Amino acid sequence: MSRIYKVKSNPGVMTATWDLNSADRWDHFITRIGIRRGEHRVPPGLYRLGSPNAESPVFVTANYTLSFDALRSSLKGIDGYILVLDTRGVNVWCAAGKRTFGTRELVRRIEAVKLTEVVSHRRLILPQLGASGVSAHEVRKASGFTVEYGPVRAEDLPEYLKTHQATAQMRKVRFNLRDRLVLSPVDVTQNLLPLLVSMGIGFLIGGVPYMLAAMTVILSGVVLFPALLPWLPTKDFSSKGGFLGVLAALPFVLSVVLGHADWSWYRQLGQAAGYLLAMPAAIAFISLNFTGSSTFTSVVGVRKEIYKYIRPMAVLFALGLISLIVFAFVK
Repeated sequence: MSRIYKVKSNPGVMTATWDLNSADRWDHFITRIGIRRGEHRVPPGLYRLGSPNAESPVFVTANYTLSFDALRSSLKGIDGYILVLDTRGVNVWCAAGKRTFGTRELVRRIEAVKLTEVVSHRRLILPQLGASGVSAHEVRKASGFTVEYGPVRAEDLPEYLKTHQATAQMRKVRFNLRDRLVLSPVDVTQNLLPLLVSMGIGFLIGGVPYMLAAMTVILSGVVLFPALLPWLPTKDFSSKGGFLGVLAALPFVLSVVLGHADWSWYRQLGQAAGYLLAMPAAIAFISLNFTGSSTFTSVVGVRKEIYKYIRPMAVLFALGLISLIVFAFVK
């Protein structure tokens, strides 16, 4: 990997640069579109950034390339060390929830790189989003190092380092449109095969309208849902997705009612009901995938919501699908 190489004078410390090269940016691109998921990682260990000395700060991060690169590129011009934990290629926030960015791994990594022989101080700067996985007092007890939680975003570190005091804005987790849509390309890639299959089956059963309905379901779940999340009514992700599904189904219902006046009333009713049952249920199910990428939920909340809604989703989708299939052929 071009960004990292061993330092001959100290085999225990690797070197990283502040600048991102074309290989780094290509890695970021394929990561964002979901290619080779799980392989975007750097070797765990201790990295030298710039020309640090024994008093230089030590920053802790995950071995996910986007996390590592966001940290090192934000520290441009700052000499220090980066202690990379083995999070199995998972970002800090998610790894903290899984406890791979956690107390045990942090203590183990401090010992493995002999950090006490590299720096004279006993202070570590961790990202705020890793706090849920690390017990600061246990780290201090086991290693002698004090844990200091820096700002949410690496880009705020240069300002934070001036006082080691985070402002309210540095502590605030933003979740704007860009943040919500960042995983959409990955979700589109991961759902590409189901999208193509469902569009093909839809076309064979009901022609272009069914094919478009299948495409609308997938794209609404992975693109429109995160984009419109703050403005969708209700609290639960499932009911938010269901509401969006009703809106997505309305054009298809109107096309049945207004575009096929020659159909029998029961065929119109059957197909309209099919759209109104199947599409909201499917979009609500897809929207559940967003729970792990949101600041709006918790592990307990996710489990509770799944148990509450998964059966109604399945029943409504099955009824809607049956209705669409049957009334595609009923005259």
